[in-house]
Amino acid sequence: MNLVLVGYRGSGKSTIGAILAKQLGWSFIDVDILIAQHSGRTIAELFAEEGESGFRKRERDACQSLRRSKRTVIALGGGALNEPENRTLVRRLGKVVWLRAPAAILWARISQDAKSADDRPDLTSTGGLPEVEAMLEEREPLYRRVAHHMVDTFPGAPDDIAAAIEIWYQANDAPRSE
Repeated sequence: MNLVLVGYRGSGKSTIGAILAKQLGWSFIDVDILIAQHSGRTIAELFAEEGESGFRKRERDACQSLRRSKRTVIALGGGALNEPENRTLVRRLGKVVWLRAPAAILWARISQDAKSADDRPDLTSTGGLPEVEAMLEEREPLYRRVAHHMVDTFPGAPDDIAAAIEIWYQANDAPRSE
């Protein structure tokens, strides 16, 4: 069994995922970092060189490579569910938890993270809060479709959110001892 965290950029997938994995004694994989490490390029560079379709292919391949993972918390890129094949694959990887926050909070988190601005491309010509709002409108139905559980990440400290996810997992999906 794995736990797969989905949600928009800035929702806390990487931060909460690392904490949750440590709490559970599991491994943690951030798919975006995995792609960047394997390619030797940032996500922004991959988008610039290969376009979104090239990046999404790399993302799909990375998800396929995780099929045999066990006891792993997996943080998926915000747009990974745009691909129908990924939506099917993600549900097979494990229990999916959608991390959610309001658009304004997501934009505030994204804009305050200098590394994110350098490593991640704008996805629309508008950028900024209008982009986050537009992308959420497009992606939220996809997150909802695959999620087994949804957690609001605002307000709340990452440690508390990770603890809440662990409690949900233990109550609903952990193997029962006889």
